[in-house]
Amino acid sequence: MVDAALTPALDPSLALWSGDPDGRPLLVLLHGYGADERDLFALVPHLPPDFAVAAVRAPLTPPFPAPGFSWYAIEGLGGRDPEGVTRGAERLIEWVDAHAAGAASIGLLGFSQGGAIALQALRLRPDRFAFAVNLSGYAAPGPLPGDAALAARRPPVFWGRGARDEVIPPPLIAHTTEWLPSHADLSGRVYAGLTHSVSEPELADVREFLRARLDADTSG
Repeated sequence: MVDAALTPALDPSLALWSGDPDGRPLLVLLHGYGADERDLFALVPHLPPDFAVAAVRAPLTPPFPAPGFSWYAIEGLGGRDPEGVTRGAERLIEWVDAHAAGAASIGLLGFSQGGAIALQALRLRPDRFAFAVNLSGYAAPGPLPGDAALAARRPPVFWGRGARDEVIPPPLIAHTTEWLPSHADLSGRVYAGLTHSVSEPELADVREFLRARLDADTSG
């Protein structure tokens, strides 16, 4: 395991909550590079109200003049170190263990870097998270100890991305396209004309995916 001390802990005082997670399914929102916890929290009115929602702030500050915060460093289009993704995911798991112990179940929804963190956390702790939503993100290359357990469990994962997204390098898209179906119950869509962003049709698909997760919890 990489040295998590290289990435600071998440600041719990900065998390935004829609309500008390105790006894309820919890959805944790993970923003992208250069954003903060307020970015995805704006989606709360558009998400199923049965979820308690928490939006957390990533622990790193990008180099000036980039705004906001990041989960791991990016140095050029190819500079996405899988060890940095792992360190960010470990910090997220620490926060979940400390602040979401009473939740009935926990799902992750991340955009871009946050999507990569969501999948990495699912790989590190396949027993901890019920599902993941990966919007314009990717699965980090390289094996992790939890991959076999994840492939056996095959939790639901939604992957949405834009057909005109030029931010995530094509080799990472190709890797994710090959890797995800063998490790998750994969659903999703490639949205024509969409760039590195979230559209209304994608948000409608996410709501449908989340409602299905609630229905599965009820029937189970």
